[in-house]
Amino acid sequence: MTFSHDTEQALGTLVRLVNTMPGPNSQVDSLETLEELEKFVQEREFSAVDTLTETDLAEVRDLRPLFAPVFTTDSDASAATMINAIIARGTSTPRLTNHDGHPWHIHYSRAGASLACRITVECGIALAQVISAGERERLRRCEAPDCDDALIDLSRNRSKRYCDARTCGNRLHVAAYRERRKASGE
Repeated sequence: MTFSHDTEQALGTLVRLVNTMPGPNSQVDSLETLEELEKFVQEREFSAVDTLTETDLAEVRDLRPLFAPVFTTDSDASAATMINAIIARGTSTPRLTNHDGHPWHIHYSRAGASLACRITVECGIALAQVISAGERERLRRCEAPDCDDALIDLSRNRSKRYCDARTCGNRLHVAAYRERRKASGE
């Protein structure tokens, strides 16, 4: 399944946002300051963002626990309930736009909406598209034993098992290789 550029961008934003939360294996919150929020906005290439405030920071931080459970739910109905509640929090006004060198695409939040509203609506709609396409299993958590980061599997065969953030896959493959060599007496 191939999603549109703007849907994939929103899903990437969502994964990055959820992964800023402290988790069971890391107590680091990487979205505590306005500087970290500004970096997030730049990394995710949000257009037309005014000066960010402490209110923006608090509102965006408050979205994380709403989105996080979508990556661990085991039913489409449960995911749909969560996503519908998330989308209902925002103000949706779909419009066509072609900014920053991107072709025409749809923004679902109104012009001038707060950053939190934009994330709520854009990421919520992207998740709705995943669920409506029957692709919920693409939303998951990293399978590394010491990592619980969210990930979106956009691979053709749905084979992605590890997040990209900490190269979990490479680390586990090297550990398995070393274990095999050790077991064979090399």
